[in-house]
Amino acid sequence: MQMKILTILGARPQFIKAAAVSRLLMQKGITEVIVHTGQHFDHNMSQVFFNEMSIPTPHYNLNIHNLPHGAMTGRMMEEVEKVILKEKPNLVMVYGDTNSTLAGALAAKKLNVEVAHVEAGLRSYNLAMPEEVNRILTDRISTHLFCPTQNAINNLNLEGFERFGCNVLYTGDVMLDAALFYGAQSAARSNIIERLKLHGGYSLATVHRQENTDDKVRLRKIVTELNAINAKQRVVVPLHPRSRKALEELNFGFNFLVIDPVGYFDMVELIKGSSIILTDSGGLQKEAYFFGKPCVTLRNETEWVELVEHGINVLADCDKIFQSWDAMFGKKFNFELNLYGGGRAAEVISNYILGL
Repeated sequence: MQMKILTILGARPQFIKAAAVSRLLMQKGITEVIVHTGQHFDHNMSQVFFNEMSIPTPHYNLNIHNLPHGAMTGRMMEEVEKVILKEKPNLVMVYGDTNSTLAGALAAKKLNVEVAHVEAGLRSYNLAMPEEVNRILTDRISTHLFCPTQNAINNLNLEGFERFGCNVLYTGDVMLDAALFYGAQSAARSNIIERLKLHGGYSLATVHRQENTDDKVRLRKIVTELNAINAKQRVVVPLHPRSRKALEELNFGFNFLVIDPVGYFDMVELIKGSSIILTDSGGLQKEAYFFGKPCVTLRNETEWVELVEHGINVLADCDKIFQSWDAMFGKKFNFELNLYGGGRAAEVISNYILGL
């Protein structure tokens, strides 16, 4: 019988991860039905990734966005349930830790359809983060847990997942697959460094987590710290639409360069050309490592603990960002550590699904 999987996508990091896996699923003759929840709906946060990375056009676009967490997750569950009933997949696959992830997993589980979670087992141990809630709940109701790191497997073992009747598999990180495959093409497919005249060195920063953008005191401190860094080296900030709105409402002057969100190839070239990364994004912390850049994480904890353990990433509270940047800037790091597998995660996942 032909294997059919339903893939739930909604946010930029999920598009990148899915690009690597979808390519392998197609090669192996597995039918994939893609559902785009609409969580990231801006062209530069969504459609550009499908275009650039040749991800199959979504079969369904639910167009659900700009809602509070509960309302968004509930609406997504309602609409995903309709798709599952219509498509009758063998498996629902979800990625990461967004509201789309949890909604897809819950809708599938309540219809007794098995759930596969790509990027399972990650923990920040901060339940104030919606992403932490999403990933914990998704893991608990998933049948197949695809773990990117040994730390992720250790987390699941500590939580007793061997008793839950699920399959835990070390796969490596699918974002490394994407970085290797698409990163080799980025120089020929992006002219953003020339376009923005960024020759001569710069720091690359992103800010989008709600604990940073929704708290005006924290956001003001972050802006102050980025301004201080910008006085030493130019800072470039591709800004999420919600973050841009929060920054404008803050009415607090910034000296760094703010640009619109960019596609994958532009982002890879920005990473490659930078001296250092400053971010609150989980995905960008890893991409910094993949492309050989030190990282300052604008949070008090991270799910990618191995980067911190090896000193390649440093956690910085919002009033110590400049201090952390200054300590990391210009230092030499070992980027040859095998922390995320060998770039074959998509092959491991697709072979596993083929054998179900």
